[in-house]
Amino acid sequence: MAEYRHIEVNEVGDVTVIRFRDRKLIEDIRIQELGQELFGLVDGQQRDKLLLNFSQVEFLSSSALGKLITLDKKMKANGGAMKLSNIRPEIFEVFNITRLDRLFDIRDDEADALAAF
Repeated sequence: MAEYRHIEVNEVGDVTVIRFRDRKLIEDIRIQELGQELFGLVDGQQRDKLLLNFSQVEFLSSSALGKLITLDKKMKANGGAMKLSNIRPEIFEVFNITRLDRLFDIRDDEADALAAF
């Protein structure tokens, strides 16, 4: 399996569960690298069920949100599904204000998200 700097990747059944290593997703270079790692899972490895677990994430920049939107588009274009879980209330507020809570399938916890696939 590939080695990743910014994410941990595990398989739970046929779902690829991703946990972020960085607590703050705000630096442009890290977000670019993170995007490459995430896009590689979809484009290079053809993963079609992704669960992004945000339990470690404390801060999220608009640039990181842009990467998530692009990832969601790639998943849908490939017939895949993506879910988000364990988002802290202060970060969820950003999703709510930007109406991204309507774009993404956001679940309270990982178990709920896994059951929703």
